[in-house]
Parts: sequence; structure tokens; C-alpha cells
Amino acid sequence: MTSIHDVAALAQVSIKTVSRVVNKAPNVSPELQARVDAAIRQLGYRPNQSARRLAGGKSFMIAFLYNNPAPGYVSRIQIGAAWRCRELGYHLVVEPISPGGEERFDVLDRLVAALRPDGVLLVPPLSDDEGLLARLAEMKLPYARIAGSVVAASFTIHTPERAAGRMVADHLIALGHRHIGVITPPPTHRAALRRVEGFRDGLAAADIAVDDALFVQGRFDFASGIEAGEALLALPQPPSAIFATNDEMALGVLTLAHRIGLRVPEDLSVTGFDDTSASLTSWPPLTTVRQPLEDMGRSVIDALANGPVDAPEFLFTLVERGSSGPPSPGR
Repeated sequence: MTSIHDVAALAQVSIKTVSRVVNKAPNVSPELQARVDAAIRQLGYRPNQSARRLAGGKSFMIAFLYNNPAPGYVSRIQIGAAWRCRELGYHLVVEPISPGGEERFDVLDRLVAALRPDGVLLVPPLSDDEGLLARLAEMKLPYARIAGSVVAASFTIHTPERAAGRMVADHLIALGHRHIGVITPPPTHRAALRRVEGFRDGLAAADIAVDDALFVQGRFDFASGIEAGEALLALPQPPSAIFATNDEMALGVLTLAHRIGLRVPEDLSVTGFDDTSASLTSWPPLTTVRQPLEDMGRSVIDALANGPVDAPEFLFTLVERGSSGPPSPGR
């Protein structure tokens, strides 16, 4: 069996250099990297994972914990994280976990006891679960968060939710809408609540009075999009446009509109948030806000695998598609 000693001899480098290349350590010169990689390919060397764990005190596993009913959002983060793990020689372990209650601690305890992950990736609403963050801190287990609002000693990607909500308001108002419904996030999704704040900012900037009846809470899933859409369209003066604060709920509104015979966007404009794959395949394609979710997933893995770094700044963009347009005359 080919050993690390064979690779070092062929590449004419030290065993430590081979180990640094295999473990994706920083500060290895391109010339040494190329020599070691060539030797590994020539010899068909495969690192012994057990030996790697013993030598470095690492499991080379990162746990991705989530509790989010929007599969498109979770899957895109998972794709970015999984590919980056593979590039760095890690494995991603994905575990659903309930927010609130003691059960989430039991799941975490069993996971850590069985796999000893080197770090944990959290997404909303778990990224703001103060009890869970405290338990991770007690365990001295590194964790990194996407869209965390609660102050915590972790790598955190802060997202421009409020500015993005304002973008949606500005877009619909520019099209001529003045009576706009909003399907708001569950209260546990603190970062997403800032989308609603930004939308209200846009209404205020256009001197449009806020009507609380036009704000209906959803659950971030398809069914609640239908339910909230029914409540909004049953109002004495129904909205000419609906902003759903994630794509899953927006797709529910689109389905409802088709069911009751409303034309989109002629009779009702619909916008979402996240730019999931379903937003492009819906009919009409959904106007939405694009988050670079795969890049966020990769960035979090870099932080957990390579140590603390400054969190990069990610920009959100409005993607205008066929589901939004000017209101019909008289709306």
C-alpha cells in the first residue's frame, strides 16, 4: 500500500509538506503543491482518514444544522457547503433539528458524541436560537452562522435584508402599485423580518400610508402562501401586488391566482425572495431577490475549516421576471 513516505520521496519534499498539502493547509507554495499533487496522482495515494484524524485531532466533518421549511433555500446553501467540503477534504453531515424545546439539545448531544464534528453551520432560524448558541459555546464547538442577528462570538455572514426589502418596495411602487400586500416571515426568522422593515421604508419614502391589514404572517412554506394570499385577496380592497418574503410562499400565491382565475401580472403582481430554482420554472417566472446562497455556504465552510476570517460582504439583487408588472387601470 502506498504511504505518505512514498509520496514524500517521489516529490522530494518532507512528510510534513505532504501532510500540509493533503490537509489543504494554507501557505504551501504553488511549486510544492504541484509536485506533491503530481506524486499523489502517479502513486494513486489515498490518505488514511483515521490517521488524519489521529494526527490532527480532527474528524474532518462539519455538521449542517437546519430547521427551515423552504427546501430551495436550504438545498442551495448545502450544495455550496458540500462542494467546498469536498475540495478541502472534509465531509458535510446534514441534520434537521427543531427550534425550541429540549429535543434540539438531545439531537446535538448525540451528533457530537457520535461524530465529533470540527464545526457547525447554522442557518435561520437556528442562527438566532440563543439556547442552541449557548449550548454550542458550552461545548466549545466552533460554529458559523448565515444571517445571524443575535450577537454571538462566531463567524457570521450578515445579510442586507432591509435593503433588499426596500428594493422590492421600490420596484413595485415604480410599476405604479400603491395597494400592496405583504406575507411576512415567522417571528423566529429574525433576519427575514428586516425585509419587512425595508419594505415599510419604501412605502414611507413614497408617502404611502401603511395599512396593517395588508401584512399577513406566513410560515415560509407553500401552503401558508396560499392561506395568506386568500386572506389578502378577500379584503374589501384587495391588493394589486403581493410581496411574499420567500419564494415558497410566493409560489403559493401564484398557484392561488391561477386557481381563482387571476392573471399574473395583469390582475395581480407577485414577488418573492431567495431566487430558488422553482422561481425560474414557475409560470410566469417569479420576480424575486437573488441571494448568493451557494457562495455563502462555501464561505462558512472556509471559516470553519481554516480558522477565523473576516466575513465577506454579499450583495442581494432584484431579478425582474414575468410575475410583476403595472397594475390594471383602476387597481
